[in-house]
Amino acid sequence: MQPSRIGPYLIERKIGAGGMGTVYYARHAESGQEVAVKVLSASLAREEGLIARFDREITALKNLSNPHVVELYDSGIDDGTYYYAMEYVDGETVSQWLMREKRIDWLTVINLSVQVCSALKSAHDAGIIHRDLKPSNLLVSKDGQIKLADFGIAQIFAGRKLTMTGDVVGTVEFMSPEQAQGQRATKKSDLYSLGAVLYTMLCGRPPFTGRTAVEILQKHRFNQFDRPRTIVPEIPLWLDEVVCQLLEKEPDKRYPDAYVLSLRLQEIPKKVELARIEQTLTLDPEFRANATTIAASAQFQAAQDGGTLMRDLLRSEIDQKHRPSPVGRLLDNTWFLITVLVLVIAGGVYWMRPKTLSFEERFSMGEKLMQEPAGAHWITARDNYFLPLSEADPKTWDARLEDYLDQIEQYEFEKRLAPGKLLRNRQSPRNDIERFLRLAQHYHDIGDIGRAMTILSSLDAMVAGDPQYSQHQQQIKKQIAELETPPNKTTDSYQLLKSAMTRADQLSQAGEHDRAQQIWNGVIALYDTDPQAAGEVRRAVSLHAKSPKPKQPPEVP
Repeated sequence: MQPSRIGPYLIERKIGAGGMGTVYYARHAESGQEVAVKVLSASLAREEGLIARFDREITALKNLSNPHVVELYDSGIDDGTYYYAMEYVDGETVSQWLMREKRIDWLTVINLSVQVCSALKSAHDAGIIHRDLKPSNLLVSKDGQIKLADFGIAQIFAGRKLTMTGDVVGTVEFMSPEQAQGQRATKKSDLYSLGAVLYTMLCGRPPFTGRTAVEILQKHRFNQFDRPRTIVPEIPLWLDEVVCQLLEKEPDKRYPDAYVLSLRLQEIPKKVELARIEQTLTLDPEFRANATTIAASAQFQAAQDGGTLMRDLLRSEIDQKHRPSPVGRLLDNTWFLITVLVLVIAGGVYWMRPKTLSFEERFSMGEKLMQEPAGAHWITARDNYFLPLSEADPKTWDARLEDYLDQIEQYEFEKRLAPGKLLRNRQSPRNDIERFLRLAQHYHDIGDIGRAMTILSSLDAMVAGDPQYSQHQQQIKKQIAELETPPNKTTDSYQLLKSAMTRADQLSQAGEHDRAQQIWNGVIALYDTDPQAAGEVRRAVSLHAKSPKPKQPPEVP
């Protein structure tokens, strides 16, 4: 329900509402002054420590004076309701402007941003950080002047009960990475938020969006945005660079303060105009001809007005001595130099063009690469030499290339089955058999020979005689042969097993049968499928069976 009066202000209508409260258009009961009164929500008013923060921040904001900051007039409590009265701006927010126009042209964006920089500089010099800079806090009057509202108010509500699931201290689409991490906001945090606002005005959307607030905050911390010029190509390069620097993740990489930023923004229209003039001078022949005629006429007029015959003679003599030779004039001719450059480039291209190889030369070069260890050289041999031969004359070359192509295919097959050092570099198995082959290789690599052999033996039995798995059968046989070959190791890989069995023997002899049985159980569980540990496993099973069983405690009647 809309109140009729708050403090000394008569409420006429509601202007807007948000997470922190409701804003009303009102007039002072005595002076009739137009104001905007913001009433804090009841939930915020109950926040612990709010009153102290409210008084502290409001006092600081009352001393902040800048034509681009919404002036704070008054604050107080009326029947338990916290409010503050501020300057009323007859216009719209940048957020409303964007909803109507989708995007704002880059010249207007620069003009608005320079005004915001003025507001930020005044506040930062006074030690006040906005903490919640966003389009809805930027009010644009009907004469095009921008006013920044809610300056520093976010700090008032920064209580420990406010979380990202309720009222948010700051708006996630425009929040700096350091604020997303819960760190203290600084003036460079405001600059990041201003960069996000610039991006939104130019592109019609924030740099990062998402389905949840947490997702957007994570993007601010870790993701890279699309550069503004990739969305709106007509944005000047210099403005694109300014926005990207403002949105740097590390605060030290952003502009040092709002004043330096305003200077960079004001330079951009001048740079664009200079670039346009330079392009006109370079591309407009009529303009160049007129400029030359005007310069010559001016020089002639000066000679007539203030010259003498002797001066003209001396000048003629000097010009004669400095007049270039025919070769010099030729070298000063732009078209001549362009022609020479074209000829040089054409000659270079001719001499550097790839030499056309005969079929036998291609085959020889491919064979030479196949002599290298299996690797990228084999792929080059196939793609650059063997396949072109097969496509050009299959009857002649397919038979000669068959063995090499089979070797390359087997290499690619084995490479695909390799576990890989990094997960992102691994290729996904194409079917079940490749998945089991990779699993067997994994167990082989970690020394679990028993499990690897069980998988390979089962696969061998399943695919035996099936022609569609002939290539896989070769790989299965190869891996089984590797498993059956005794490892050539300089260190004893079963030191743990031997040490454990020795300690179990000692414990059993000392009468500590429970601890000995625990060790034998561990040996059986870990080494049961390892053929190279079969002897010790059998001994552990036998000793466990012969060992006295622990006595059960008597039942309590």
